[in-house]
Amino acid sequence: MKNFVLLSFALIISISFFSFQKKPPFDLKASVARGKEVYISYCISCHMEQGEGIESVYPPLAKSDYLMADKKRSIQQLLNGVSGPMKVKGVTYDSEMSAFDLSDQEASDVLNYVRNSFGNKGEAVRPEEVKAARK
Repeated sequence: MKNFVLLSFALIISISFFSFQKKPPFDLKASVARGKEVYISYCISCHMEQGEGIESVYPPLAKSDYLMADKKRSIQQLLNGVSGPMKVKGVTYDSEMSAFDLSDQEASDVLNYVRNSFGNKGEAVRPEEVKAARK
């Protein structure tokens, strides 16, 4: 009987510990809302208010085949910057985007904003993915 009580107590402690470790579900809608503020602060001057970019200078984010084709590449380019030619919606752009000093959460949020605005619909970018891309 003593062993049963000890085993039950250990089981209750284990279940309690793991229940507190559970993360809440990712809230894409909240991330997109926060991302809009990051976009306004860092991106709007080149990619414009509606994500249309500047013709032959800065590529559009609106309905962007390039942006949506590779989520990991988007994370890397936001974190590390990008230079050299890229083809977006059939047009080649050869400008430079500097890296941004954003937290994992800010980077996740702004990517979720652009990947789910301007006619885009994309899978969520989670802060853990941004953190992993930094390594």
